[in-house]
Amino acid sequence: MNIVAGVLLLVCLVIGIVWQLSERRRKTAELELQRTMQLFDVSLEVNSTIQKQDLLIKIMETSSRIMNAEASSVILVDEEKGELFFDLALGEKGDEVREIRLKIGEGIAGWVAQTGRSVKIDDAAQDERWSSKVAKRVEYPTRSMLCVPLASKGKIIGVLQVLNKRDFAHFTDRDLQLLESIASPIAASLENAMLYDALEKTTAAKERMESELRIATDIQMGFLPRHGLQMTSASAAGYSDTDGIAAAAETQAYIRPAREVGGDFYDYFRIGEDKLFFVLGDVSDKGIPAALFMAVTMTLLKGKMSPGMSPGELLTAVNQELYKDDSTMFATIFCGVLEVGTGKLLYSDGGHCPPYVVRESGDVEQLKGRKGLPLGVMDDMLYSDNEVNLGLGDRIILFTDGITEAENRQQEQYGFLRLHELLKKELSAQQMQMLDHIARDVDRFADGAIQSDDIAVLIVDRKPFKCNLKDTQV
Repeated sequence: MNIVAGVLLLVCLVIGIVWQLSERRRKTAELELQRTMQLFDVSLEVNSTIQKQDLLIKIMETSSRIMNAEASSVILVDEEKGELFFDLALGEKGDEVREIRLKIGEGIAGWVAQTGRSVKIDDAAQDERWSSKVAKRVEYPTRSMLCVPLASKGKIIGVLQVLNKRDFAHFTDRDLQLLESIASPIAASLENAMLYDALEKTTAAKERMESELRIATDIQMGFLPRHGLQMTSASAAGYSDTDGIAAAAETQAYIRPAREVGGDFYDYFRIGEDKLFFVLGDVSDKGIPAALFMAVTMTLLKGKMSPGMSPGELLTAVNQELYKDDSTMFATIFCGVLEVGTGKLLYSDGGHCPPYVVRESGDVEQLKGRKGLPLGVMDDMLYSDNEVNLGLGDRIILFTDGITEAENRQQEQYGFLRLHELLKKELSAQQMQMLDHIARDVDRFADGAIQSDDIAVLIVDRKPFKCNLKDTQV
């Protein structure tokens, strides 16, 4: 009997041990299953949005729930400043919390960000690494806490904290392991959200800039004449009969900025009964600064020009207004006053490309004379007047260096010679045709190379005109 009882006892003991092992395995399996489900739950939550603010809320809510904690926070790393900051803080004190910045290494969160190591603390206030910056702002007592680094692709982008285990309990080592486990999918989703947020801000800024540039373009183009100008001068030509031939002047211009706005400009308008004023200029810079300088220059030119003023006197007066000691902006410029009836042309050159005169005979020549410095370079510059005569059928073509310095893919320049040859070939072209042919020829030469400078061309024709036709401005 003793032997039988001993065997039964041994069997019961073995069964008990097997049951205990089985129960332990079951509980371990349940815990692993629970942990797996929690990780799955976190993954679902953090991957449900790409918006950074929404994601931060989900991270904090999910972390608090899974860790059975009173609160949770995400503190991000500002690499440029070497600081930690709260991108999102909820509650009445949220604005104050967002103002707080911790140096890398400062406080428990700063230590975790610096070392890349997790911590479990039962009494935060007694920890030597503790910083009360946040606690004082929010008046929230921190007892226990877990803090883990958020690392993505080997780089720490922030830290995740959970504060105060509920029911005044302490966090366990298993809690820390679980938080470290969920930190990985959180960090990956957070980095994606941060990249998307940066892209959205960049796109929004780009769209805003493009909108502002479109407005700036419209404003800039509003300074320039929208249509050509035609004017006749029968009395100056000495004709009194209605069937006689009088002199006429006609203008057209073309402009194409290298960017949305640029520094090239032109203008033309009638002075008195018989004079035509015209100007073409090129500001040294590009973009918005050049456009502003151009607008000021054009306003001064139009405001100061009077019937008794010569081109040289005009440029001298405008230059005195434009010159500033600390300015790096300047503008090359060519302006002229044509007496339509006589063909007398007074002009002044402020460091600009010499225009071409295309004679009625077919000769093409550069219009040269005494040059001055560009506007805005020297405050006491005196600009000279030059004089030439335009006969009936003659044409003057002004252009900016965006034409002659246009480059192809081999960085060769279009040059004066190509322009000279084109003008000889297009002797009979009307003004609009000539402008179009010049632009097309430059583009053909560039062969797809990016336009690096603004392009502008202005044409003034002096030609015969039936004196019984009225002066017309179109």
